[in-house]
Amino acid sequence: MGNLLKVLTCTELEQGPNFFLDFENAQPTEGERDVWNQVNSVLQDSENILINLQSYKGAGQEIRDAIQNPNDFSLQERAWHSVCPLVIKLKKFYSFSLRLEEALQSLLESLTCPPFTPTQHLEREQALAKQFAEILHFTLRFDELKMRIPAIQNDFSYYRRTISRNRINNMNLDIESEVNNEMANRMSLFYAEATPMLKTLSNATTSFVTENKTLPLENTTDCLSTMASVCKVMLETPEYTSRFSSEDTLLFCMRVMVGVIILYDHVHPNGAFNKSSKIDMKGCIKVLKDQPADNVEGLLNALKFTTKHLNDESTPKNIRTMLQ
Repeated sequence: MGNLLKVLTCTELEQGPNFFLDFENAQPTEGERDVWNQVNSVLQDSENILINLQSYKGAGQEIRDAIQNPNDFSLQERAWHSVCPLVIKLKKFYSFSLRLEEALQSLLESLTCPPFTPTQHLEREQALAKQFAEILHFTLRFDELKMRIPAIQNDFSYYRRTISRNRINNMNLDIESEVNNEMANRMSLFYAEATPMLKTLSNATTSFVTENKTLPLENTTDCLSTMASVCKVMLETPEYTSRFSSEDTLLFCMRVMVGVIILYDHVHPNGAFNKSSKIDMKGCIKVLKDQPADNVEGLLNALKFTTKHLNDESTPKNIRTMLQ
């Protein structure tokens, strides 16, 4: 691999390059500033989205009371007034996914455009690579939380049933100015996904490739596979993990590695698990399995359940076995 990733490399061993991407301290150059500012305006809201999701309690009791007592108007009203603010919150999460999709496509455009190769882009634009990683980190955190909150789909299903009934009864529905029928349909599809943010990013990456027909597919897949390789090498090399100032960076690296694997698997015609894949899947899975089980259960499940090609005949059996 020669002198790949010189800027990402802290030292060069005789056997070849070492990969180290400074996820903690990379700062934008003047050339990165415009895109960095655009993406940063999205990312700065991400922590608040996660806090709001984590505190989501749902209206389960109010809904149960209303269903069990269909003739009690006060209980119907109580359930409705409990659910409506939650639906507004769910709309904010969904709207953020659209902003995240746009930010990801801006980063892909910057990190894959000619005349530089994706690897050269990563060498030159570490701050944008860091933002790309932060989007993936957020995405997997969001989806891990969402999977633990069944109240989200229960609340939204109750909202849709009730608003249809109320519309038939010609009731005044102020909330429809916030969440009209078209928006509700799109939100319903979003929350029906087990990992809605990851699905959004997968679709965004696929759309990026489809819409940029003059850009070789390899520019995008090489960007993703290189990011996966960088993360794997950093995670399996104590010399590198010892440089992290926070233990959270270890989990950050793992989430990013899994995120780019999933995107690669959705974009590359043969997927990430094929023998021809540029991602060392056995090595990546081993790195995850070497971590405490509580830290990686959700990530291993993401590889099992949100990838596209894992169960293809071309996937080596030993890789499927490793993920069981």
